[in-house]
Amino acid sequence: MNRLFLWCLLSAFIFVADNVRAQHQVNLVPAPVQMEKGIGFFQFTEETVISVENEEQESLAADFADLFTVPAGFTPHVERGAANAAVSLVTDRTLKKEAYRLEVTEKGIRVYASEPSGFFYAFQTLRLLLPADIESSTLANQEWKVPVVEIKDEPRFGYRSMMLDVARCFIPKEEILRIVDCMAMLKLNTLHLHLSDDTGWRLEIKKYPRLTQVGAWRVDRGNQPFYDRRNQQEGEKATWGGFYTQDDMAEIVAYAMDRRITVIPEIDVPAHSCAALAAYPELACPVVKDKISVLPGLGGRNPEMIYCAGNEKVFAFLQDVIDELLQIFPSPYINMGGDEATKTYWKVCPLCQKRMQEEHLEEVEDLQGYFMGRLNDYIRSKGRILMGWDELTNSRLPEGAVVLGWQGLGNAALKAADKGLDFVMTPARILYLIRYQGPQWFEPLTYFGNNTMRGVYDYEPVQADWKPEYEKHLLGVQASMWTEFCYNATDVTYMIFPRLAALAEVAWSPKGTKNWEHFQKGLDNYLAHLEKKGVTYARSMYNIQHTVIPENGKLKVQLECERTDVKIRYTLDGREPDMLSSVYAEPLSLEKGTTLRCASFIGNSRKGEILTLSLSENKATGKPVLSDNAKTFLLTNGVRGSLRQSDFEWCTWDNLSSSTFTVDLQATESVHKVVLGCLTNYGMAVHKPKMLKVEISKDNRTFIPVGQRDFSEKEIFKEGNYVDDIIFIFEPQNARYIRVIAEGFGACPPYHYMRPGQPARYYFDEIQVE
Repeated sequence: MNRLFLWCLLSAFIFVADNVRAQHQVNLVPAPVQMEKGIGFFQFTEETVISVENEEQESLAADFADLFTVPAGFTPHVERGAANAAVSLVTDRTLKKEAYRLEVTEKGIRVYASEPSGFFYAFQTLRLLLPADIESSTLANQEWKVPVVEIKDEPRFGYRSMMLDVARCFIPKEEILRIVDCMAMLKLNTLHLHLSDDTGWRLEIKKYPRLTQVGAWRVDRGNQPFYDRRNQQEGEKATWGGFYTQDDMAEIVAYAMDRRITVIPEIDVPAHSCAALAAYPELACPVVKDKISVLPGLGGRNPEMIYCAGNEKVFAFLQDVIDELLQIFPSPYINMGGDEATKTYWKVCPLCQKRMQEEHLEEVEDLQGYFMGRLNDYIRSKGRILMGWDELTNSRLPEGAVVLGWQGLGNAALKAADKGLDFVMTPARILYLIRYQGPQWFEPLTYFGNNTMRGVYDYEPVQADWKPEYEKHLLGVQASMWTEFCYNATDVTYMIFPRLAALAEVAWSPKGTKNWEHFQKGLDNYLAHLEKKGVTYARSMYNIQHTVIPENGKLKVQLECERTDVKIRYTLDGREPDMLSSVYAEPLSLEKGTTLRCASFIGNSRKGEILTLSLSENKATGKPVLSDNAKTFLLTNGVRGSLRQSDFEWCTWDNLSSSTFTVDLQATESVHKVVLGCLTNYGMAVHKPKMLKVEISKDNRTFIPVGQRDFSEKEIFKEGNYVDDIIFIFEPQNARYIRVIAEGFGACPPYHYMRPGQPARYYFDEIQVE
């Protein structure tokens, strides 16, 4: 009863305090360059008049006024040159492009900008200053107040973008429009649509109807992970997919333009082209004899089927496609991809080899330079600019092209800057939104590692070691949302938001001015607007990442949450944590066999998922591991890994030929059993090693073999995603040291369905000694 009374008392106090604070806060994302808060509010009512100077301003003001129509039950009036209007738009030619100045007093609002984009961004700021109910689709009982404030604002970069992959996961037009609106609130100004890939062709091209009749559809593999989906078999019907008609795309482009967003189309060439080649197989190299189909997943070796660089019909086809793109997209940029092209067929294709001879090309990579160069010449002849991924730098750079730096930290794009070309940074290790955004135990399946919101937020695109001239060629930054593991639009928005808000801050705020604590408050305000719009977003930022390290026979548990405004509360008795549970303040030293449960809290509200760590108990738990691999402490930290090899609980080796580690029990013990957790994830080429051997010793010098397992190819390359505990049982013997030797298989065999020829990695988690 005392606990319940205390809970109720605290809840009431926190509720009142939170509501008082909420009435006086000005929380915006991206953060304005300058902001001075005042006292009081301006209130929009049905009597409010917005005065504009011209037709363009009138359209922008009308769109803003329309926000009130449903949730407020009234629409502010928009008039040209209205006398004594409460809200006035005023042109100020001294302001830069996209800049604005906003003055809110209790009596009225003045908006200053030099051109329409500045006025639009000022309206987005007002939108976020209004109650989140402004996004509601029903009438809201609300006072439509904006706090008194003066803001001077302008973007750091002129190119603020998100790439959206609609090829791997088709996203209906209506959902794209909603995403565009959410982007606009963040003052992003570019949407790069990845419209074609091995997995689908998504845009109607009237001259080539089979691109959507055939290329837009693949076999339905249900909810199988991308890397496990087998290719279309003979007799199977392709039923999953979709495409945008040219009218659909024109609507998307116009909707985006109204929100100051440019839509850039991408048709990926010469690779990522199976969908197009399934529709028009004559565009592949003539040495390709296998049937080409739209791929539902990785596709094994099938992605090596690419456009033939020696076939003139290919260039006629692509020029026709470009011609139709030019009619739909007013964007100055046409993205033609150029990434990840394996030249398997080009090396043996007589047409490609003839082309190399005619063009005096010595390396097959230069053939791609020729390929992209021809497309660049055509696009430039139409007054547009070719854009592509940083593989463009592998050969002769297309004149005037813009390069997207993506590989690793994106530094390949600097080779373009060296040649005087402009570039955009979208590094995979930081700004690829396909990666996990929080502790992986709670996240939807994807692959690779983590790109958290804090990681995106902390990104600084201009590095200290850059040559001074590089920065002037940096157009801006882009977050890239690849959709291999998405099945619908909800999955996509979950991965996009809230990390896109962090990208917006990187793109907008001046260098060196970001403040994480302020950003969190602005983010919460933005997310409240998304909630009212019914947009699904991730709450991963509230989940707890653990690190458990063996230390002096115990387990040191470190807990982290990227939100700095939460308290982590925990229990050690199996109960769910609540607002009265212990507060985590420093690493915990726990006995093996303990069960830790923890979660993040703000006030009386649990914000994140409950993390449960059931720390195992055996003779190896908490003991040191002798190895040149810094991650082998994971083998004795008492925590089992999940089915995801990147969850930070699995230990692997760069040297896949052989590896060794030794557990020091720190005292001579009678041992008779050793168990080692071993992961299989066929689609990610994670497999058992070829051999595992266990040896024991009393002095760490003389070792006695006690068990060996040799695995056949059939056992090693068994399909699925599962954990095997490899067990060694032997006669009881006294030992202090347990040594494990592993021998890798090497490359996956040619018959490996998903990753032939790629290294077969082995992953271990907990070693258990009895």
